[in-house]
Formats: sequence, structure tokens, C-alpha cells
Amino acid sequence: MWIVPEREVAALVTRKAAFDAVEQVFAAMAAGEARNFPVVREALGHEEALYGFKGGFDGVGGALGLKAGGYWPHNMARRRVINHQSTVFLFDPDTGRVRAMVGGNLLTALRTAAASAVSIAHLARGDARVLGMVGAGHQSVFQLRAALEQRDFDRVIGWNLHPGNLKRLEVVAREKGVPFEAVALEGMRAADVIITITSSFDAILTRDHVSPGTHIAAMGTDTKGKQELSADLVGAASVFTDEVAQSVSIGEAQHAVALGELEAGNIVELGAVINGTHPGRGAAEEITLFDGTGVGLQDLAVAGAVVARAIEAGVATEVDI
Repeated sequence: MWIVPEREVAALVTRKAAFDAVEQVFAAMAAGEARNFPVVREALGHEEALYGFKGGFDGVGGALGLKAGGYWPHNMARRRVINHQSTVFLFDPDTGRVRAMVGGNLLTALRTAAASAVSIAHLARGDARVLGMVGAGHQSVFQLRAALEQRDFDRVIGWNLHPGNLKRLEVVAREKGVPFEAVALEGMRAADVIITITSSFDAILTRDHVSPGTHIAAMGTDTKGKQELSADLVGAASVFTDEVAQSVSIGEAQHAVALGELEAGNIVELGAVINGTHPGRGAAEEITLFDGTGVGLQDLAVAGAVVARAIEAGVATEVDI
């Protein structure tokens, strides 16, 4: 078994590599050539943590495995380690033998950002110029960097429950030569693309906060009960997702479907747009929504690329088990 520790991952994977891996996995899923296994995600009743497993098999890329981990909300404050913690395990699909163990924290951040970036590349208007960020936690800077590469954005606006945290987004925006402005939620109407990346269990963004033609990448809802968008906003949008089953069970669509604002049959896999079997955005005034629930195959695809590069670079350790 090969072991790639967390400390090596940053030097082994780029945003472009993560984007390509996620885009290819979405395409394979929509073509019926890759599938995710049911997600296990539970509250531990300890440290207010959420813990679970995501796995799957990609018949095209040959990836088989799972990611184990979750969210410990007090980690940063109490222990100075990030709140999201995970490890990816890869197996040989021909024999079932474990092939690799990879530190999954940075990998998760990069693949999550890559997913929203893929949605922007395929669904946002070509003339999108203002990027809105709702949420300013650890993951937000990865989202911002990846999104800025998808369109010629000339302004970034941001909102966060605790406004002081917006400084991290301002720093990234200015590094990229793009001005940043903190706004009230109503100010999001100026955005052409909005990324929501929070851990909220109550709707933050409503229909009144979003203008026609906006693309929304809702990336925070990945557990039953979580919610970032009001149900009527989801119902007013053309909804795309990584996987429909997760979208209606643990994703942003769960609430809109439950309230009758959205039919599950109207949700489209983003991979169908990538494959060209669905046209994607139909009009400039259309609100498009990507419900990014996070699927195990994203992690496996990026982890596979990391392992290959780690072996080549001589930074992976091989052990017998």
C-alpha cells in the first residue's frame, strides 16, 4: 500500500488537475460508467462532529475506494487544526487489495472548489463579471481562487455572518488584481455568479437576493437538514447537480422537493451538460443552480492523480499490510 501524507499533497495537485479530474468524473457518472455508493453521514454526539463515508467505483478511470471523515466545528478554536478532517483509501478494483491511503484535507478543499468551478465553466453566462461569495470560512478561499479562473471577473463581492472573516476573501481577490467589496445580502443582486459555502441549517440566500441570469453554486449543503437557499429560490432555478439522489436527500434540493417547489425529475446531472446530452443554460435570463453535494468519486479521482504523481516524485511511502 502506498501512503501519501497530507503534507505532500499541496505540491502534487494543481487546481487545473483537480478541475480536469472532477469534470471527467461528472461526465462518466452521467454516461452511466461510474457510480457512487450510498453516503453514511451521522452526528457523533461528541464534539458536535459530523462523521461519515463516501465511496464509489469509476469504471472508466478504474478508481475504487472511499473517503472517511467529516466536520469537527471546534477544531480551529480549540486545537488550531482545520474543522474538516478526512482520509482517502483507494483499492485495486481487480483484486480488492488496498492500494493507497492519502491525506484528504487539502484534497477535499481542492475537489470541492473544482466542482463549483466546473459548474461555472459550463453554466454561467459568458459575460459574467461580478462574483459573489456567501460565506468566508476555510473553504471559501479555495472556491474563490478556482472561480476567478473561469470567467473574466472584474469585481468580487462578499457576505459573511461574521464580517471580519471577509478579510481572507479580500486578500485573495486583491492578489488576483480584482477589487473586493463587503455587501449586505441584498447586494448579491449585483452578482452574475454566486457561490454559497457555509455550514448553515437555515436559508441565507432568498429569491429577493438573486437577479435573473445568475448562476449559483450552492456548495455547503451536504447533510440532511442543512440549507443555504430558500426553497422558492431553488424552485425558480434550473437545477443541476453532481448526483440527483444526493441532491434530493442531503443536498440543497432536499427542502424544495419536500415543499413541492421542485420536482426531483427536473434535476439534471451536470455531467450531462459536459457530455453534450443536455444543453445547460437555455437563456441569458435563466437562473441556474448547481447543487454541489460532494460525491465520493470526486475524491477518488483527485486522490488517484495524487498517488500517481507522488510515486513518480518519490514522496509516497510503500508499506506491507
